[in-house]
Amino acid sequence: MKRLNVLGVMLAMVFVVACEKVPEVTTEEVSYSATGVTMKGFLAHDAGIEGKRPGIIVVHEWWGHNEYARRRARMLAELGYTALAVDMYGEGKQAAHPGDAMKFSSAVMKNMPVARARFQAALKVLKKHPTVDPENIAAIGYCFGGGVVLQMAREGLDLDGVVSFHGSLATSRPARPGRVKARVLVLHGADDPFVTPEQVAAFTREMDKANVRFEVETFAGAKHAFTNPEADTYAKQFNIPLAYNAKADKQSWKEMQVFFDEIFGKQ
Repeated sequence: MKRLNVLGVMLAMVFVVACEKVPEVTTEEVSYSATGVTMKGFLAHDAGIEGKRPGIIVVHEWWGHNEYARRRARMLAELGYTALAVDMYGEGKQAAHPGDAMKFSSAVMKNMPVARARFQAALKVLKKHPTVDPENIAAIGYCFGGGVVLQMAREGLDLDGVVSFHGSLATSRPARPGRVKARVLVLHGADDPFVTPEQVAAFTREMDKANVRFEVETFAGAKHAFTNPEADTYAKQFNIPLAYNAKADKQSWKEMQVFFDEIFGKQ
């Protein structure tokens, strides 16, 4: 009898696994323009899902729109969202050296009208996609991209939420009371040398003063770029303090999913 029961359980498990829906992730290259420049993005969604769903903007690291940003877009599609990995530099430009990355990222962040226009152009593309519910939009960003999405929230863009992964927190244009519409989630590495404890404290004061709904989650032992498996290669190649942290990567992605469940309602 016990052997029959075990067999029955095993067959039931096989049936459940067989019935689980495998995501049908479809991707497409998208081009759009902003400030007279052609931007090259990458959009991913699950073609097996019927109806509209929330859309997520993905903003790249300071290296530019690369495969890492695209991988995150595909991962979001697997979760049931439509994701657009955007291009903030134009023409899909990528940096091969930290010096170039610093130059490209600084040029964008020091010209906020341009940064905002490029972000809004991508937002328009995402909202118009037939799979997207334009009333449910969020944005995530990594390093430079984390700073971008936080700044877009400060600028008052119509976003339900933004998530910064090891992103920059300092700003010359702080949030003002009543302006920020988005909920904010900051996922920060405790050992990140680029974002100091003083900057975290200043960000917290800024958000409190502006009455923003926000959370800061700090991951012990995590350095800058902790979600990117290529971080160790970059660290060795350019002698910069980056490091991948598998535990923090996995946990931060879970925190993002919980956050999206909260702002969009369980999908």
